[in-house]
Amino acid sequence: MSWRCSSTSNEGLIANLFRHGLIKNDTVREAMRKVDRAHFSPIMPYEDSPQGIGYNATISDHNWFIKTHPLGPKAAEALLDRLGPGKKVLDVGSGSGYLTAVLAHLVTPGGTIVGIEHIQQLCDLSTANLKKDPVHSGMLQDGTIKIVRGDGRLGYPEGGPYDAIHVGAAASIMPQALIDQLKAPGRMFIPVGGFSQYIWQVDKDEEGNVKKEKQYGVLYVPLTDAKEFRDEN
Repeated sequence: MSWRCSSTSNEGLIANLFRHGLIKNDTVREAMRKVDRAHFSPIMPYEDSPQGIGYNATISDHNWFIKTHPLGPKAAEALLDRLGPGKKVLDVGSGSGYLTAVLAHLVTPGGTIVGIEHIQQLCDLSTANLKKDPVHSGMLQDGTIKIVRGDGRLGYPEGGPYDAIHVGAAASIMPQALIDQLKAPGRMFIPVGGFSQYIWQVDKDEEGNVKKEKQYGVLYVPLTDAKEFRDEN
């Protein structure tokens, strides 16, 4: 399927993903059309395959994981009920900044998104990537997008509570700090596990009750802090 979705342009890539059912929602498709993957992945940007960005991180493809689950669009679609103008989002393990930018388009006008990374070089990279597009550069300037350095497992309480939280790396256990930072109502999309990893959807209702739903198997890099990263490398 991946080779069928690759293209020579961002427009072509998104059209192919939609045609093959890897993007299902029109709102998400339009948001992805506004984010040129070439600004975040300089080598073969329109190939539907994972692209290394350094520091054990990747910009994910869209059907790379088990049973071709389209994790980029799928994450946005899973969170869509909690997105919209004026909403607050936390993007944990924001990496290249690609999905951060896509989600930003799903909360404007008036919304905010915080991307958090544990490696300063990745924070710098994502900021530089976002500045390649005048729209995203403007979002950085007006505070719609904020990139911070920190331990993603602890979240970023200063910007919360959040209507939606996306986690782009696998936590060894479910991080309670992130659940605490969900708004009521709110939703989190998070991979959890070590050798065996699964996507979990965590919903908090209006009364603050939490429901955790295990969904499907995936393969992500681990969610760590800077010290653990140095120890592993």
